[in-house]
Amino acid sequence: MLAFAMLSDHLNVSHSHPEIASIFLTYYLGRNRVKSDPAITQMLNLCLKDQLTAINQFFLHARMARNWGLKTFNEHEYHCSIKAMKIADELIERVLFLEGLPNLQDLGKLMIGENIPEILRGDLQMLTAIRERQQAAIKQFEAAQDFVSRDELAEMLEETEEHMDWIETQQWLIENTGLENYLQSQMES
Repeated sequence: MLAFAMLSDHLNVSHSHPEIASIFLTYYLGRNRVKSDPAITQMLNLCLKDQLTAINQFFLHARMARNWGLKTFNEHEYHCSIKAMKIADELIERVLFLEGLPNLQDLGKLMIGENIPEILRGDLQMLTAIRERQQAAIKQFEAAQDFVSRDELAEMLEETEEHMDWIETQQWLIENTGLENYLQSQMES
């Protein structure tokens, strides 16, 4: 109550409006925590699982490409691995904000290719599954009126679809220019 009185005086809120001061006090002291529906946290953790899997798959593919001398391809896959790490970080922050516990122990199956066409197919297959989960999450968050989570996932979905478009472009280039020409183009930076 002392804090309430001090805040009321500091904000020049009249004692005749204690509800206003109470709102400010709750906000000021950081007690206005958001506790989410467990289904929201579960879905965020599933999206986190996807990103943790993507980090590993993209990183390994990047290092394989670098080992093969495909500098441009390596740089792109490595950049995608870092982007997936940043997305995972955003998901972790959101789960924690909703007073949930992020699950960093659950990983999906890696789809590792043994050559560039297989790498592209595996990445596209993984991204397709990620996109489907993101679309389901967006619908779920919309229905639950968790618009912040919905908006965050919508941004992630956009990045996923951009990456899928890039992979489809690379597959088109291989099909139309030949694998050897494509690989030569990936040696440059």
